[in-house]
Amino acid sequence: MIALVDSNNFYVSCERVFAPRLEGRAVGVLSNNDGCVVARSEELKALGVAMGMPAHQIPASMRRRATLLSSNYALYGDMSRRVNQVLGDFSPDVEAYSIDESFVGLEGHEPDDLEAWGRRLRATVLRDTGLPTCVGLGPTRVLAKTANRVAKRMPGLGGVCRLEAEASETRRVLEALQVHELWGIARRSAERLALQDIHTAWQLRQADPKQIRRTFSVVLERIVWELRGRPAIPLEDLAEPRQRIMVSRSFGRLTGELADLRAAIRQHGARAAEKLRRQGSLACAVLVFVRSDPHRLDERQYRNSQVVALSGPSGDTRELLAAAGRALSAIFLEGVRYQKCGVMLLDLVDAEHHQLSLLRESDGAERRRGGQLMATLDRLNGRMGRDTVRFGLPGERAAWALRCEHLSSRYTTRWDELMRVKAR
Repeated sequence: MIALVDSNNFYVSCERVFAPRLEGRAVGVLSNNDGCVVARSEELKALGVAMGMPAHQIPASMRRRATLLSSNYALYGDMSRRVNQVLGDFSPDVEAYSIDESFVGLEGHEPDDLEAWGRRLRATVLRDTGLPTCVGLGPTRVLAKTANRVAKRMPGLGGVCRLEAEASETRRVLEALQVHELWGIARRSAERLALQDIHTAWQLRQADPKQIRRTFSVVLERIVWELRGRPAIPLEDLAEPRQRIMVSRSFGRLTGELADLRAAIRQHGARAAEKLRRQGSLACAVLVFVRSDPHRLDERQYRNSQVVALSGPSGDTRELLAAAGRALSAIFLEGVRYQKCGVMLLDLVDAEHHQLSLLRESDGAERRRGGQLMATLDRLNGRMGRDTVRFGLPGERAAWALRCEHLSSRYTTRWDELMRVKAR
């Protein structure tokens, strides 16, 4: 069995941990340079503020009733690390899928204890981090992700849902789930599936896997098998379009050399940047994670991650690798032999519609030149073979000045920004 643990309204929940006055209030978190809404509390959703709405377009009547905050990636990245640290106490097999979601392997757990295990995990994460979570349980990643969706939408389940492959409840859930709502199904794939008279997740499960592979792709065929309860998808194959892109690989051998990790992160970052540009997106932040081998009990155990915000949405490999390099430097620990590392590109936006008006004219011109360079790079590699033109790891660059007029303190990572308590 596999668990998918998802922190509810993660960015907003992180802010509320250190500002309890925000509980019950409409809260939104803005993208880099305070541009658009990238996270919403349930109360803000109820006001009608849409995801991605530019801050300046929010009606004054809504602004007066809402609290809008700047993205605090230092805080969110550290809170994500703390959640995964708690998950590591429950299982040695923890794989971060995004900044707010992780898959947890449950090999060896008693089947009858899984729901109780999920409730204990939720209670422990809430106690140790202050963050509310939901837990989806299933024999595959796709079913665990679907179960997590159900747990969020049905309060009566207490935040924990389990979907077995052959259970009647699973069939009811999949029959009610439109195929475009299924994890790993892009909008265009859903439209093509509709032409095959496949509209629901259950209809996709019943489809012929070989025919799906011939008509669509091997990834979609694997989703069919996963819906049937057969594990078939490696984690890195299902980074969701337009939300995040992840590239990660296990090493052929354990290594404790920083140079090896830098080379791997450089390769993963360059590959993620290619995927980013191919789908017409830009990233607002970069997450890097590293981990030792959880199954080698004779080795020193360590896992960590770091998020670095960009000065603005970017698809430039140079900027993404520079951020990834800074993130790796922050979390590398001497004396550990590493088994895996990876790069995630977070908070993706449409390249054609992001707000260049938020940038200085000179910055916009520089980014356009960078875009032309990246397009040339992609054409050369596409015509002459992958990695014909490569990047070396850029040197450290000075921190970019972000416009963060509503930034909360970095409570957990800066001594000078620790919470202060006054006694009366």
